[in-house]
Amino acid sequence: MTQPAASFDPVVYAKRLIREARTGALATLNEDGGPYASLVTVSTLPDNSPVLFLSNLAKHTANFKRDPRVSLLVEEHRPGDPLAIGRVSIMGKIALTDDPAAARRHVARHATAKGFVRFPDFSWYRVEMQSAHLVAGFGRIVGIEGKELRTDIAGAEELVAAEDGAVNHMNEDHREAISLYATKLLKAQEGDWRMVSLDPEGCDLMAGETVRRLDFPARLTKAGDLRITLAKLAKEARALAA
Repeated sequence: MTQPAASFDPVVYAKRLIREARTGALATLNEDGGPYASLVTVSTLPDNSPVLFLSNLAKHTANFKRDPRVSLLVEEHRPGDPLAIGRVSIMGKIALTDDPAAARRHVARHATAKGFVRFPDFSWYRVEMQSAHLVAGFGRIVGIEGKELRTDIAGAEELVAAEDGAVNHMNEDHREAISLYATKLLKAQEGDWRMVSLDPEGCDLMAGETVRRLDFPARLTKAGDLRITLAKLAKEARALAA
């Protein structure tokens, strides 16, 4: 996932870290004002806002119900020196979300969450990103505005509405193409790759516990453009496999 120095773009890098994250450290404020950090599972909405599936009985939930200010740290998952691995700390506020995409996208990444969906004490929460602090290696420490990390979905309502059907179609009928996206375009290891989500800027692929982000060549807004783009990417990947 590490980008060459010449092409390093901190916003692109940070957005990819968020899109590929499955877990993170959530920091909240205790009743006495002291810090409290906990491990949480993470997914994203189409606009790249982090989504958390949390119990209302948890300490972190009680904390942010008093004070919605939170910080969420996510990092790149790869072997090596942990201090050399890319990570981004997101600062913002957390609130309940009733966006149906939250449940669908989260369960696609975290199958065990499906067993808790009907529990009345669990709810979906969206982190409103206000700012972020990116550490992407030596000399690559950058502050980023929250609005820069959000994916613009204005005018892309057709594509967003088509996401569920398109993802299911790709997984049912085009698994070979998905595998080629991962192994040839993204240089990922062989695995049981499937598509878990997509948005105007790209799609997220997953095998086992690994998520990889495939960016589209251009921003998409229509379902027809999505079909054309995915077909072109498959052709490109097959050419690399030849």
